[in-house]
Amino acid sequence: MKKRITTIAVLAASAVLATTGIASAASNAPETRQDKNIVQVASGAPQFSTLVSLIKKAGLVKTLSGKGPFTVLAPTNAAFNKVPKDTLNAIAADKTLLTKVLTYHVIAGKAEAADVVKLNGKKVKTVEGEKISITVRNGNVFINKTAKVTTTDIAASNGVIHAINNVLVPPTVLAELSH
Repeated sequence: MKKRITTIAVLAASAVLATTGIASAASNAPETRQDKNIVQVASGAPQFSTLVSLIKKAGLVKTLSGKGPFTVLAPTNAAFNKVPKDTLNAIAADKTLLTKVLTYHVIAGKAEAADVVKLNGKKVKTVEGEKISITVRNGNVFINKTAKVTTTDIAASNGVIHAINNVLVPPTVLAELSH
């Protein structure tokens, strides 16, 4: 009987230690994406390093870290590499133009992939104020017929990110750049 009580005590102690170890490991676990805002999630993804640096340059970190929710159509570094250097430099050098371009990639509200697909043929207003068109072709979503959504539903605490393969430039910015 004494041996059985000792065995039960050892098992109970082991269970307590195991549970404490699990709790300790869980508290040291990295945050999930839902615990990070859009800027933090994008900052943790190397393919968005150019976008994040431009968000910082435009002074939009606080806004995109705010409550939201937002849907960000996030150009990858490869998308920014497609923009002629002179054009990208001109936009980056003008905070007003940069802010217009970046906010043209943001939609107020959270639109996950399942929601976006339902917008086929529709126009959606961006935070910048102009509208973008949504087209679904062969199961792929395109923004303004040129930017393909390559990765969907990257979750954040204040919205969602969809990676795109081209940079979107509002028509008003294109007009300003052509002068």
